[in-house]
Amino acid sequence: MNKLSEFDKLIKPKFIERYKEICPEYDKFIEASKAFPKKSIRVNTLKTSVNDLKKRITNWNLKQIPWCKEGMWIKHEEGRKDIGNLLEHTLGYIYVQDGSSMIPPIVLDPQPGETILDMCAAPGSKTSQIAQYMKNKGTLVANDYKGIRLASLGINLNRCGVTNTIITLSPGHKIRGVKFDRILVDAPCSGTGTINKSFRILKEWNPKGIERLAATQKKLIENAFHLLKPGGTLVYSTCSCEILENEANVEWALENLQLKLEKIDLPINKSEPITDNKEIKEKVLRIWPYDNDSEGFFVAKFRKD
Repeated sequence: MNKLSEFDKLIKPKFIERYKEICPEYDKFIEASKAFPKKSIRVNTLKTSVNDLKKRITNWNLKQIPWCKEGMWIKHEEGRKDIGNLLEHTLGYIYVQDGSSMIPPIVLDPQPGETILDMCAAPGSKTSQIAQYMKNKGTLVANDYKGIRLASLGINLNRCGVTNTIITLSPGHKIRGVKFDRILVDAPCSGTGTINKSFRILKEWNPKGIERLAATQKKLIENAFHLLKPGGTLVYSTCSCEILENEANVEWALENLQLKLEKIDLPINKSEPITDNKEIKEKVLRIWPYDNDSEGFFVAKFRKD
């Protein structure tokens, strides 16, 4: 079975119905979801500089990602796809990471010397990005709720030369006892912005599952609020296109927690958030997979009163 016929076999009528209703350009969404994902890397400035990395990698075309100064679209001149086999990857000079995935740490704006929590950290792409912005100074707690996921997290942080991080194992909504300057909640989600990476998402998608995920996400946001210092920053993100996991959770947070929404302003193609709330519409970031030839993503930035 080829890739396209597999997609057509797995997509469900209810999925089609929902996304024809909520997506402004449904055909583009489906086309982007069927396509092979565009490859990108992030230069790990804990080990090298962007300029030095460019000098090291030959026979690969690198193009700057507008919203991330360490991010590069990467394409081999002769069609190679095995970026993970590069020596620079093994040495931790680069991290293979989707361009949209680089956004939450940028919005979080971590600073050296701060105490920061990455609540749902594995496999470590965003954790290592936060650490490089902190310049390995301060304390970064990298948490995940499944022990099996901590192996990849630890390996990736070690490969990238991260030294300021404590790895913890806990359901995010049960973390207690520490106050943080900044918290990233890159929540477990349905992943409907990343169908082009795994058609399994189509197979597992169902409305009841979305409702359960949204309930879990609210618990994570609520606990992050309690763990945050006054004046601290909370960034909530998903790689989902679902309203319940995105705009609806932001609306719930504004109604139930003492959080203020802050505007995200990045040089990136974005789509209009799906909400009647004017503030949410103006300040959050909704990205469909076709907007930037990347994963679909949603990002909101809060400040605690």
